[in-house]
Amino acid sequence: MDEMTMAASTAANSNDVMAGSSDGYARIGEMAKTYGVTLRTLRFYEDKGLLEPRREGNTRLYSRRDRSRLKLILLGRKVGFSLREVKQIMDLYDPAGSNAKQLKLALEKSEKQLSRLHKQRDSLDEAIGELSDLISVVRGKLGERTQAAS
Repeated sequence: MDEMTMAASTAANSNDVMAGSSDGYARIGEMAKTYGVTLRTLRFYEDKGLLEPRREGNTRLYSRRDRSRLKLILLGRKVGFSLREVKQIMDLYDPAGSNAKQLKLALEKSEKQLSRLHKQRDSLDEAIGELSDLISVVRGKLGERTQAAS
């Protein structure tokens, strides 16, 4: 699960070709708009070492690699990974290597997160069932009281 493979799987909702970026770089505003994040979020990810945009004066220029990394960050956050976990996985990426260590870590973390999500879903299903039962009881009592008041 190298950066490019994971990023490619999330590209359906994103536009890889940034408007006005003939040199392949995107400005922070373009990145924010394209990926539906705030400027503050992008700066935060930069502060955490997750993104490394090129700087020209005060202008941040995001490369194709940064766009791929942002897609991975957003995917990781969507499925419930912490930023620390996302960074651990991304930091193992080696463009010249097999990335077996990265793949193993991603698989391990993904399996654990899937288990957590299943447990959360079970809890939610139970809560939904109990709330549905409560609504039925309250509707019944309200109906009884409304008829008695008539």
